[in-house]
Amino acid sequence: MYNKAILNIQPLGFMWPVHDPFLFCVHHNDKYPNGNEEMGPDASLKGRNLGQDFTLKDGWRMYHGHTVPGFPSHPHRGFETVTVVRNGFVDHSDSHGASGRYGNGDVQWMTAGSGLQHCEMFPLLNRTEENPLELFQVWLNLPRAKKFTNPWFKMLWADTIPKFTYRDDQERPTEINIIAGKIENTVAPPPAPDSWASEPENEVAIWTIKMEPGAHWSIPTASPEVRRTLYFYQGPEIRIAGTEIDPKSAIELLPDMEVIVENGNSPALFLMLQGIPIAEPVVQYGPFVMNSQAEIHQAFNDFRNTQFGGWPWKRNDHIHPRDAGRFAHYADGRLEKR
Repeated sequence: MYNKAILNIQPLGFMWPVHDPFLFCVHHNDKYPNGNEEMGPDASLKGRNLGQDFTLKDGWRMYHGHTVPGFPSHPHRGFETVTVVRNGFVDHSDSHGASGRYGNGDVQWMTAGSGLQHCEMFPLLNRTEENPLELFQVWLNLPRAKKFTNPWFKMLWADTIPKFTYRDDQERPTEINIIAGKIENTVAPPPAPDSWASEPENEVAIWTIKMEPGAHWSIPTASPEVRRTLYFYQGPEIRIAGTEIDPKSAIELLPDMEVIVENGNSPALFLMLQGIPIAEPVVQYGPFVMNSQAEIHQAFNDFRNTQFGGWPWKRNDHIHPRDAGRFAHYADGRLEKR
């Protein structure tokens, strides 16, 4: 029996349970080996279902990649992706000619809007050591009025993402990276301009959280309409509002009630997603998320006819040179380097 602050608890699998305005959340955690000359794994691929390799074999997966792990060119329409890379690197390329490499704490916020193709590859840059990769990808819906907005992306570089630190009465810290939303006077960088998160009244929050051993933290309250889920994905033991929570659990919380999280004897890691629901019909078919079946059919027709701008790269699994560093090259010609 849960107490009244906890609405539901579910175990975490590969894909995590979400609520409106979110559509999807997945945690990639792959212990890739040394890289080879092509920036793929310096290991045999025998026995893998290349093109559909989602089996965790030897601690890693190729996903849809054949040479380099990752997701070669594929289309999207009608929503946004927020990719939070905790460790390792992602190479981005899209049908508007934009590209980039980001990782080790960076976040990419991409609005698919009216439609684009992109690829997300995981280059294994290190040839003498292992190449661990850990990231979250979150899909955030777009409201009907913004489904056909122009595609767009921005980088939230690691050093621009604000951190809020709470210390309990024993000075034990809880550290929160605020990717979207705010805590007190600590406010996330602006999201994509047409995002549901761009309106503060929608109370969208995307936070990664680390609690030190023994730390206590009271989650700030939100409006009653908010849907809020706390994902406890690493650590042996916690209590929430006095209830013992097993590791690898998704905990849906009542947003307008003060909830105290008590950590056990090891560091604990969390992701939190919350927001006011968009509360519109959701019709999804693969990479397209619209409001009606007719709009899904139109998305397929539009993609067949236009390829959402075509594919300007030589490979559908385009990757950047090994020494490219972290950068973002936008469709308007702007270049950011870190």
